[in-house]
Amino acid sequence: MIGELAALGAALSWTVSAILYRKALLVAKPISANIVRLAYTSAILLVFLLVIGRFGILMSLSTYAVIVACVSGIIGLGFGDTLYMVSLKLIGVARAVPITCTYPLFNLLWAAFLGEPVTSSVVLVAVTIVLGIWLLSRTEKARLAEAQKKILVKGVVAALATAIMWSVSITMINMAVKDTPTLDNALAVNTIRVTAIGVSLLASAPIIDRDRSFLRLQRRTLIALIAGGIVALGFGWFFLTFSFINTLESRAVPISSTTPLFSTLSGIVFLRENVTAKTALGSIMIVAGIFLIFMIK
Repeated sequence: MIGELAALGAALSWTVSAILYRKALLVAKPISANIVRLAYTSAILLVFLLVIGRFGILMSLSTYAVIVACVSGIIGLGFGDTLYMVSLKLIGVARAVPITCTYPLFNLLWAAFLGEPVTSSVVLVAVTIVLGIWLLSRTEKARLAEAQKKILVKGVVAALATAIMWSVSITMINMAVKDTPTLDNALAVNTIRVTAIGVSLLASAPIIDRDRSFLRLQRRTLIALIAGGIVALGFGWFFLTFSFINTLESRAVPISSTTPLFSTLSGIVFLRENVTAKTALGSIMIVAGIFLIFMIK
């Protein structure tokens, strides 16, 4: 049960962080926002380990776990989260989060490519998920100008690309954690993957953020990004990493992807986003499909 609760904790953490990111992205560029939140969060995680006297656990990781964790961070937190912020900025929390949370479906596709059997029932559920995405991406055409339609398409594509990146990253973090399945290892793996991409983005900032806008963010924006980073990367990813130790990936991943249930409501309450019946139905279809696809495997 503790593994399942940890996965649910990850889903709730990512809901809170999405709200914080969305507010920050009203004035910040996605790449600038990602540089700031990863740089600060990695520093905070390292200081936390030092304060609690557990800094040495970083040295206890095997070379294999370190390499896999670093690559997982680059793919999931570097490329994936930057695309995630792009989608949040373009189409909002209520649409972006449910689409990005289709990452378990892509994990299923990777399994199929590796030779695992995929039944007709699985295909039917996959169609249900795709239909849910379609509903989320639809808006009354009369209400949209041509430019807005292009923004919507870009946002949906960015969200789907995020899901792909996250699916690969999650598979890799599971590999790293299972190398030595302990609480210390889960904490160390999460810290390593965040620090690796945090340092990489900060070092490449002069190239990828040439106008140095990440250095000129307002205090309110900075606080939102740091808080979001701590909640998502410090708590959320640790919860998911810890859940892999205590339950199967096939149970932890779909539970962690229930974020849309919370994000749709949050988009209405906190961000005043216009959530239509189609958006709500699409969110429900995606989450229901994700659960079903793991139940019938």
